[in-house]
Amino acid sequence: MKIKDIISCIEEFAPLSLQESWDNAGLQVGDSSAEIESAVITIDVTEAVVDDAIRNGDKLIIAHHPLIFSGIKKLTGKNDVERTLLKAIKNDIAIYAAHTNIDVVQNGVSWKMAEKLGLKHVKTLSPTSGLLKKLVTFVPVEHADNVRDAISLAGAGNIGNYDSCSFKTEGLGSFRGNELSNPFVGGKGELHFEAEVRIETIFPSYLQGKIIAALLKNHPYEEVAYDIYPLENIHHYIGLGVVGILEEPVDLKDFLRQLKATFNCEAIRYSGTRTNKIQKVALCGGAGSSLLNDAKKVEADIFVTGDYKYHQFFDTENQIIIADIGHFESEQFTKELFYEIVTNKFSKFAIRLTDVQTNPVKYLF
Repeated sequence: MKIKDIISCIEEFAPLSLQESWDNAGLQVGDSSAEIESAVITIDVTEAVVDDAIRNGDKLIIAHHPLIFSGIKKLTGKNDVERTLLKAIKNDIAIYAAHTNIDVVQNGVSWKMAEKLGLKHVKTLSPTSGLLKKLVTFVPVEHADNVRDAISLAGAGNIGNYDSCSFKTEGLGSFRGNELSNPFVGGKGELHFEAEVRIETIFPSYLQGKIIAALLKNHPYEEVAYDIYPLENIHHYIGLGVVGILEEPVDLKDFLRQLKATFNCEAIRYSGTRTNKIQKVALCGGAGSSLLNDAKKVEADIFVTGDYKYHQFFDTENQIIIADIGHFESEQFTKELFYEIVTNKFSKFAIRLTDVQTNPVKYLF
């Protein structure tokens, strides 16, 4: 197995282009063409995790949090990041991170949280806008089905639980090729009219290259006419956080106990007294305080996330309950998510979850 095969598998699920502008996901250390026999999964990359990889012979570390966030001008081992990098490089261990890109995709980090809590009817809490585009192309009638199937297979026309979504209208196209042309129909220098189908379909911008490649490969014309339009539609399956429903309402304290047990929390900080019954639950892995208003808009009973500051707890305004379960605790099951992504495609590849505890926060009781 080559490192780039594993990366391709992960980025097919969570495209790198979906990461936030400030993020630094992707391959951080190593040669993507290098061959490996095993990999280890972690939330954070630390010296102890690299030591764990060395002991087991793993040549790839897959992490949720990038080891490198800001620029490194020197590599002298003066801090934890530099020492970890040096140890990985000396032992020929690659480091790859999928961070905010795996936060925003359907069935990503927050979806895994919802799965653990048994939530039903799960939806994205804060959908992303400006991500969708429309493709319009014109194809000879007898080739329309083949072209439509090819671009659908490349990812065009997926809307929620439906695929192959498109619209077609029939019309008459015209063209005239010059002496250098090699027209599919008609002759050089002749004005030709052809019965064509106009195909319209929607797609996420990060698949544009793949979809256009499929269009050009399967379209019979020498010069393919197509238009791409940016859309203001919201992509309801890509965005931060999720909201879902418990099958039955539960008492607040009972829900908090379930939360504590499910996420193995040492403690939960919570605020708000809007209700003593919990049924609609909003979730966001990591630091999700910026989504509180979104949780209020969907009328969630409680918003579960991490890294809440003292004054932010006042923002409930008696409309919602906030439960801070901790940053690491909310994202810990991302390791399982990575494992599922890789093993679903490469069932015989040796990949494991590290048993190194990387949560830097400790509690005293």
